[in-house]
Amino acid sequence: MPFVFDNKSTKVQQLADYLAQLITVREYKVGEKLPSINELSRKHNVSRDTVFKAFLELKERGVIDSLQGKSYFVASQNSNVLLLLDEYTSFKDVLYNSIIKQLPETTKIDLWFHQYNENLFNTILNSSVGRYNQYLIMNYKNDEFSQVLEKIDSSKLLLLDFGKFDKDGRSYICQDFDENFYDALTTIKDDLKKYKRLLFVINKLHRHPRSSVEWFIKFCNDNDFIGEICEEISEQTMEKDNFYIVVKQEDVVKMIKKSREAGLKLGTNVGLLAYNDMPFYEVIENGISSISIDWEEMGNYVAEFIVKKEPTQRFLETKIIKRNSF
Repeated sequence: MPFVFDNKSTKVQQLADYLAQLITVREYKVGEKLPSINELSRKHNVSRDTVFKAFLELKERGVIDSLQGKSYFVASQNSNVLLLLDEYTSFKDVLYNSIIKQLPETTKIDLWFHQYNENLFNTILNSSVGRYNQYLIMNYKNDEFSQVLEKIDSSKLLLLDFGKFDKDGRSYICQDFDENFYDALTTIKDDLKKYKRLLFVINKLHRHPRSSVEWFIKFCNDNDFIGEICEEISEQTMEKDNFYIVVKQEDVVKMIKKSREAGLKLGTNVGLLAYNDMPFYEVIENGISSISIDWEEMGNYVAEFIVKKEPTQRFLETKIIKRNSF
């Protein structure tokens, strides 16, 4: 059957991806000769030039090669990988770039974001089953395994980030938002003694796991700190000698603005610890401290899973990067 083109990308790109997919599912095996340019031109109702350029694209990827520029054959097995993340943030950039810089050109990653939309999450996965060699998925929830993932061969699935659910022997590279969070705060316990209150800025709209609230309260109770859950940063919540643990990037910006308005100085008479380290935290406000896993480290382990195709199960350590905000 001829390939049905759409308007999402060029015909050259779509044809190249289609042929790569056929190689992925072993319709064309390594060493086998591909149909000629004329054959593919007639079959898919495209110009010879479109087929030729699609071949050049696959040749640049290292997937195919040619004999004297005429006959084309499969040079290596192309690998297509689905990377489904929750939402875009700058630290997801760190993760993505860490992955792709270690992969061979024959590995192609399709990057999607489900934006915590369950219908979108299910639609993307349902339409992807059987189309990829491997699936790298940030689950929709931290504490519940999404049933649509049952459709994916467990040997090809790698669960990322969230992981407080029964993973049933599946591969995962996750972070722990509970005990690891508690342990990380313990490492700065002495620094926190100068503050009169610790405030965890998180509300019900945040997708950050709510179980971390319980562990924050436990940390405060175990160490005789006055701890409070703060729904949002406002003039009423900004006070001298308070220490704020902030989940969302926009709340970090809001806190910096509100502290300036209140005449407070980060690291001097008010403290700030931001969740998930980002490159610009090093340079703004003389340095923003963060509590985070190492997203580049996660990318390294993900790339290793893709290349070696071996099972892996690990929780990454949550660490605090101390800068000048406390």
